[in-house]
Amino acid sequence: MTSQVDQVDQSGQERGSADAKEVKRLDRVIIRFAGDSGDGMQLTGDRFTSETASFGNDLSTLPNFPAEIRAPAGTLPGVSSFQVHFADHDILTPGDAPNVLVAMNPAALKANIADVPRGAEIIVNTDEFGGRAMLKVGYDSNPLEDGSLEGYSVHQVPLTTLTVEALKGFELTRKEAGRSKNMFALGLLSWMYHRPTEGTEAFLRAKFAKRPEIAEANITAFRAGWNFGETTEDFAVSYEVAPATSAFPAGTYRNISGNLALSYGLIAAAQQSELPLYLGSYPITPASDILHELSRHKNFGIRTFQAEDEIAGIGAALGAAFGGALGVTTTSGPGVALKAETIGLAVSLELPLLIVDIQRGGPSTGLPTKTEQADLLQAMYGRNGEAPVPIVAPATPADCFTAALDAVRIALTYRTPVFLLSDGYLANGSEPWRVPEVSELPDLRVSFATGPNHTLEDGNEVFWPYKRDPETLARPWAIPGTPGLEHRIGGIEKQDGTGNISYSPSNHEFMVRTRQAKIDGIDVPLLEVDDPDADARTLVLGWGSTYGPITAAVRRIRRAGGTVAQAHLRNLNPFPANLGQVLAGYDRVVVPEMNLGQLASLLRARYLVDVESITQVTGLPFKAEQLANAIQDAERGPSDDH
Repeated sequence: MTSQVDQVDQSGQERGSADAKEVKRLDRVIIRFAGDSGDGMQLTGDRFTSETASFGNDLSTLPNFPAEIRAPAGTLPGVSSFQVHFADHDILTPGDAPNVLVAMNPAALKANIADVPRGAEIIVNTDEFGGRAMLKVGYDSNPLEDGSLEGYSVHQVPLTTLTVEALKGFELTRKEAGRSKNMFALGLLSWMYHRPTEGTEAFLRAKFAKRPEIAEANITAFRAGWNFGETTEDFAVSYEVAPATSAFPAGTYRNISGNLALSYGLIAAAQQSELPLYLGSYPITPASDILHELSRHKNFGIRTFQAEDEIAGIGAALGAAFGGALGVTTTSGPGVALKAETIGLAVSLELPLLIVDIQRGGPSTGLPTKTEQADLLQAMYGRNGEAPVPIVAPATPADCFTAALDAVRIALTYRTPVFLLSDGYLANGSEPWRVPEVSELPDLRVSFATGPNHTLEDGNEVFWPYKRDPETLARPWAIPGTPGLEHRIGGIEKQDGTGNISYSPSNHEFMVRTRQAKIDGIDVPLLEVDDPDADARTLVLGWGSTYGPITAAVRRIRRAGGTVAQAHLRNLNPFPANLGQVLAGYDRVVVPEMNLGQLASLLRARYLVDVESITQVTGLPFKAEQLANAIQDAERGPSDDH
């Protein structure tokens, strides 16, 4: 393998025989890496994605992995996959079906073959296709030999053997050397699609800085994979996908996941509000990455507290808000259930607090690593009493940054807890993100109470903790320890103005209606409708992470000659002021959701519109083609079926 490695310079670019093979130009490609959860498929996909982002393609990713830390090897439940869709133009989803499947074992092949269209390329690690491994997943015969893969372009590559051979100069056992087969596969795919390689080599050296021999072994395997593609006759063609120069406005870009974008949004919000950020959190999939990321940024005044449970986490965050900090708690659906009482307390105290819910499949523990949008009604109503809470939902991984800033704006301006509803698809998926200039960020600075704000009939000046801003209905934010601003807090109903405990029926009704009016009066943007010719009779309305699949489906319908309008909700409580007018302007309103119709139920109740639901609860996002067909079926309606 030494001579093959010598054909690659330190930048990873091939020498000598670069023009020996045919190069085809493509406008987009969908690749899925699949193997055991211990095969490093997420790392492989992440590195391919990072190099694709640095090359300038638009991209969208879909990691898909088991909930178990180490799922049973070689089994269907243990399969981990990573799909990346990259193109020379604007794209919105990870793609419906892979053009290339890399299957590291029989389980990976069987779990994913149904998604692979005829004519696609399949790269299989033949070293793993032994009798026992195939029987474990229900193969009675070898699919590489029995003709079941006819119609596909199958590349049988002994990935493990080639990797071990490439690393025979290292003092590694066969098992240790075999662990680098994912890097061999990454090198092969990097050659096939002309991906940059410098970043991956630098990443490996940094990742294994304390074990440089492991770093060099992985780099050697990576280069060997590249050279295998260059020299083997089985891969006669490589492919180029040009940068998506027209898809992006000018600026500095990076690849970013939803959880990382959300973390950066919280840091930016803390800086723009000039408040210390305090995160009280308990680890839970798929929200834990936010805790991990924020813990790295103490230099920005970020404090993170990993609590003993969900209740302690939100209690600490609310206490920090009482003390004048930007209080944040992160969780998923099961944690929201435990935090419900403290969210109600925050409603009563009228303090700013951000509750980040990275939704996942439920109920109960459900599907911890799979995506769903089924916490909307929980966020809207999941507390005792009348306890309204604003809800903000990002649309894409990169949009999580902006949504975090908007949620903090609402919390600080209106002195209220706010739900930020992301989900596993956004959290783990990634896309290019334009890094904003600081001058583009909103001013989130707040004014704390500094002295008396009310004059009694006898002329004495006092501080009333529930005396409200006439525009926002927000109460003053008083830092504990400020002389003259002593006031009572707690969950028992407060008297309007004074904040004293009150059991008065009329006062309670006034406070309940006032808290609701405060939420109803939050300033949110009007709903924008994409209806190019203003003649569509069907509106497709979505929220949260359905934005990409809906937009891709709408584009398909329009390319086929159909007319359909599209709108997407970021603010779910309160709704945009013009939502009722928009809904009334169309004959049909179709709402796709990854639940059983929660937004549709809210719209029917609020606006008396006969909304038509398209629902899915598979733990996976919608596919664009599937959604386009469902929208067209809804357009035709039952009267058109005959």
